[in-house]
Amino acid sequence: MQTWAIANQKGGVGKTTTTVALGSLLAAAGERTLLIDMDPHASLSGYIGVEGGTHGSVYDLFGTSGNAIPLPVRTLVHATRWDRLSVLPASAAMITLDRQLGTRAGQGLVLSQALAELAPDFDHVLLDCPPTLGVLMVNALAASDRLVVPTQTEALALAGLERMLRSLSMIERSRGRPLPRTIVPTLYDARTHASRACLAQLREQYGDSVSEAVIPTDTQIREASAAGIPLASWPAAKRGGMAYRQLLDELRLPAREASVASSARDAAA
Repeated sequence: MQTWAIANQKGGVGKTTTTVALGSLLAAAGERTLLIDMDPHASLSGYIGVEGGTHGSVYDLFGTSGNAIPLPVRTLVHATRWDRLSVLPASAAMITLDRQLGTRAGQGLVLSQALAELAPDFDHVLLDCPPTLGVLMVNALAASDRLVVPTQTEALALAGLERMLRSLSMIERSRGRPLPRTIVPTLYDARTHASRACLAQLREQYGDSVSEAVIPTDTQIREASAAGIPLASWPAAKRGGMAYRQLLDELRLPAREASVASSARDAAA
């Protein structure tokens, strides 16, 4: 099971859109895919149409007060109307977790432990993260095999990217191992000098960490979101769909290479 965190410490850069787009494309390709909404604003949950207040949420994975007992993760996972695409929703109560949990030990690994139980059930897990560093983002980064950082191609978005990468360095020290990252340029408008200049700066400053795929400004992506339809089921989003398919191919390549290398080691043994 591969787990990817989609995160940036700036809002409005396309985190939820990217999570749903990649998840729907994986599911359409036959992969058992789970989307987890780690953001108390619950944008992903609203997009997919599974509200955490009704169905239980990420909040219920944490024992938050007194003798509260976390709920089993499988009871919180719900199927969607799309084949092989499931969701673990968010709820507004999640915003209180940092205050309730305080300095309690072990709270950064709650999600990792829950996902270990789900490993037989899913091929991919995608985590839509909040834009702030706290217990929810720490859990997401600790549980992930890869960090995907959607970054709007405008100058103001670069500050959020820098904050995200500083947070990543801190988490990597705690993990004791690196977390591979892919920076994804989003909301790109080739007609504007600002977008072109920002993309050039991203590539110059971060090199191979920046995806070859560039997500364009595509009104059909917004139309799909407004309709609550994942991109894989919205053929009108041709430019956006093509870009996300290219991005997915890039993200899956390291996992395929690792699988080949593991098979080669097993054969040699």
